[in-house]
Amino acid sequence: MATDTTEGGKASRRRGDELERAILDAVWAELAEHGYDTLTMDGVALRARTSKPVLYRRWSNRAELVMAALDRNAPDYQEPPDTGELRSDLETFLGRLLHRFDDLPLATVHGLMVDMLRVPELRARFRAGMLAFGPVDTLEAMMRRAADRGEVNPARLTRRAVSLPLSLLRDAFLVSGEVPGEAVIAEILDEVVLPLLKAP
Repeated sequence: MATDTTEGGKASRRRGDELERAILDAVWAELAEHGYDTLTMDGVALRARTSKPVLYRRWSNRAELVMAALDRNAPDYQEPPDTGELRSDLETFLGRLLHRFDDLPLATVHGLMVDMLRVPELRARFRAGMLAFGPVDTLEAMMRRAADRGEVNPARLTRRAVSLPLSLLRDAFLVSGEVPGEAVIAEILDEVVLPLLKAP
């Protein structure tokens, strides 16, 4: 439980969802200002007007805290787009996925991606999020729905093929240093992903 001081000098207590929102907002602001590498639990606690013990009661380390903030800004994986056509489903979902970085400077996003490769605890937390019901499962749900409609070959829906759009977007970002736009998404879908999934 965190105690804040209002302008009138009275103490107010935040708890539950309200406190968590304040903390994750602070994490996002710290990421935008300092990047992952120099983000500290002290800085987050100060910005959120709470204490480090409050943070550690919810997240065991900095990596978990940052991933929680990223997850909070991710699209709803439980309800994938359903436009009736796989290409537009994928285009919509991948666009939403990339737009969660709109509030962060490019250098911060690039640094975070590099740190996921460099920092074991961050990489482990990222992998756990990918293996849970996350973007890969959402892609698979959309692709299997398309296979039921006869749009793609169900035999092509291996885990590697399903995750291919994410892998190609990540590669495009790491190489260019820029968050991929609509044109890159279109190229990935039209030149690689859809031809692969439709192949006999």
